[in-house]
Amino acid sequence: MTVAAVVREFGPAYVARFGATMPPGHRRALEDLAACRTAAMGGHVTQCDACGHEHFVYHSCRNRSCPSCHGASTRAWLAARATELLPVPYFHVVFTLPADLRAIVRTHQRVLLPVLLQTAAASLQALAADPHHLGGTVGMLAVLHTWTRTLVYHPHVHCLVPGGALAPDGVTWRPARGQYLVPVRALSAGFRARFLLRLKRVLPAVVVPATVWTTPWVVYAKPTVQGAALVLRYLARYVHRAAITDARILRVDAATVTFRYQDARARAWRTMTLPGEEFLRRFLQHVLPRGLHKVRYYGWWRPQAAAVRVRLHQQLTAPASRPPPGDPPPDAAAAPAPGCPPCPPCPHCGAGHLIRTRRLLRTHTVASDRTRARPP
Repeated sequence: MTVAAVVREFGPAYVARFGATMPPGHRRALEDLAACRTAAMGGHVTQCDACGHEHFVYHSCRNRSCPSCHGASTRAWLAARATELLPVPYFHVVFTLPADLRAIVRTHQRVLLPVLLQTAAASLQALAADPHHLGGTVGMLAVLHTWTRTLVYHPHVHCLVPGGALAPDGVTWRPARGQYLVPVRALSAGFRARFLLRLKRVLPAVVVPATVWTTPWVVYAKPTVQGAALVLRYLARYVHRAAITDARILRVDAATVTFRYQDARARAWRTMTLPGEEFLRRFLQHVLPRGLHKVRYYGWWRPQAAAVRVRLHQQLTAPASRPPPGDPPPDAAAAPAPGCPPCPPCPHCGAGHLIRTRRLLRTHTVASDRTRARPP
């Protein structure tokens, strides 16, 4: 069972019912997921050089909301970010909006989701710059999430933050004090004030419920006890994919979809059954508007500050653990020589190898092709 199977089963009825009011991105996601890894996407045929058995391999849709695509992209992103980690403790910081604001953000997500990311970064940077705390500029990796484990709309931002700051002189590193990064209550209050101020600035006609001033805004900052790499792997799962994976779909019948989710309080797996159209409605809530980036880098973690990160890494790494300047990196000698990848073994007979014999043309136009087809 896959999300694509759900789309093929219930997508036509959903479009017939809501098609007139659907955003273009939602319709495009349904079309791409329905065609993903089918003959409509085209592909190629491989043949075993021993038994002669043919294997049909269909291409993926590469829609960023597809849970079946982007495995290689996720691994590449994770490997690139792992090389940027400094040899210092890290903190996992989460900024969450109250429930009374979720409908407003859902209606104006193209405007307010970037505001959410920018406000989270600005709030943390403002406290970190205070000489009473870190007294410098922090680096920050921020990833936008919009869902709960049951696919309810719940916008929040996960941040991975090194435990320290770069002083105003651009050279001195100021480490955080043990398990403490910045005061969480002050961070929550500053985040609330900045977000509401920016919301009124960009959407002056929107009426904000008065309860948001009295409702606590959930913000926490905890040290990554098990290491920054574990948090990075958690964030990587959702960088190129949407709210649910294929492995969580348990059953699809003519009327309902059953999936599993993890109950955070009980720390146990539960199951939920929804009508097919309700499942698609919840899933499509988390298809972001086109052009909206859910991963942002701030401070000296920005791509433009690569030289600063290299210098910090050299500065914070013990001299004994650094390789001599003239020596190649440890993995360079073990790296395979460039060339064509080996042919995969035949799953039918297990003795031969699969050789590509012909190409299959596709009939479905994916989102990237539609983008290129637009006039200048």
